[in-house]
Amino acid sequence: MRTYALRLKPGQDVRQQLTAFTTEHQIRAGAMVTCVGSLTQVTLRLANQENPTVYHGHFEIVSLVGTLSTNGSHLHLAVSDSTGRTIGGHLLDGNLVYTTAELVIGVLDNLDFRREPDPTFNYRELTIYPITPAAKRRKQ
Repeated sequence: MRTYALRLKPGQDVRQQLTAFTTEHQIRAGAMVTCVGSLTQVTLRLANQENPTVYHGHFEIVSLVGTLSTNGSHLHLAVSDSTGRTIGGHLLDGNLVYTTAELVIGVLDNLDFRREPDPTFNYRELTIYPITPAAKRRKQ
């Protein structure tokens, strides 16, 4: 696994920055290794809800997990407030950095993550394809 480390600065949007980074580095199969930091605005899609929920205040990032790909990413965020109350859900645009967000991303060069319709619920779900040595040579 190849890794990248990056730091987001105050005011930056976590999801937008991850999408831009994934595109810039042409990451076809990546995973969040770790993330710590703080946010002033949290925007999540909570479990079994269609619309986003937005929280304002000061929050510590306690977890950011998921998969990254130029073909579509799937990330979940958990944050805690000043009382330790923790909330989490699907990461959307609108998660704004307060002081910092320190991220480590792992890249799996022999895989290609894609989002394809799953007939069970009709959602676009992760499909994993191996990248053959011949395909790797063509990519270089």
